[in-house]
Amino acid sequence: MCSSCGFKLKSNDDDDDPSNMKVERYDRLESRYVVTGDFSALQQMNTEYPIETRTLVEKILRIGDVSDHDISERFLRFYQDSTLQSLVSDVELEYANMDDISDGLRNTFTKLKKWIPDLPLPHVYTQIGALDQSIVVGDRTIGISLDKYMGAKYPIYKKFGYSNEQLESMNRSYIVPDCTLFYLLSLYPMKNFDTRSQLEKDLHMGKLMWVTNKAIGTELFRTDYVRMVSAYMRKHGNTTIKQLLESDEYKDMK
Repeated sequence: MCSSCGFKLKSNDDDDDPSNMKVERYDRLESRYVVTGDFSALQQMNTEYPIETRTLVEKILRIGDVSDHDISERFLRFYQDSTLQSLVSDVELEYANMDDISDGLRNTFTKLKKWIPDLPLPHVYTQIGALDQSIVVGDRTIGISLDKYMGAKYPIYKKFGYSNEQLESMNRSYIVPDCTLFYLLSLYPMKNFDTRSQLEKDLHMGKLMWVTNKAIGTELFRTDYVRMVSAYMRKHGNTTIKQLLESDEYKDMK
């Protein structure tokens, strides 16, 4: 679910204050272009959101390079599919207001900054993909693919054979937790991943899920490995969240 990309520069005043976090509605420009062919929307996408546009075109849709001479026409044609046109319209209706998501991110990252003072705050934006990746994480960026959060009963999802477990997480309430979890994963990847045991890998994700639960204030992620981390933290009351995230030892959690 994670892809690498660059980041949009922000003012220094905004960089370190979670209260300034907000969701950039890149999806609205994207919608304007693919629904109406409004060339001014495409120009804004390219000039104001060059990294986001490159990530969408090259890493998510994978329809070519942004420097290709016909990429704007290719991009427009891609979204003329009737299912995608319906998806774009439905997303814009469902997410006409995202104040709850912005508030959730501010509250969550305020807690994370308290526990981890040197945590870099991300630039968060929305997009409409093609039912591929849910969250795209890059260097201080989080891209939310709203098309993957339309609710378990969304009719279009029935065409693609998602499991009940997948559908359960494809709703609005998972946006802030997913942003938090995958951003933390990008900041605290597992060292020597390929040589680690499966149990260590599962505990690493359990650790990130446990911290995410604490940050969002809800026990959303409830795997056996989250419970093992929880038991470890109860037993080691002096261990800080920052120390937990930076630790590469898992033998005491087993």
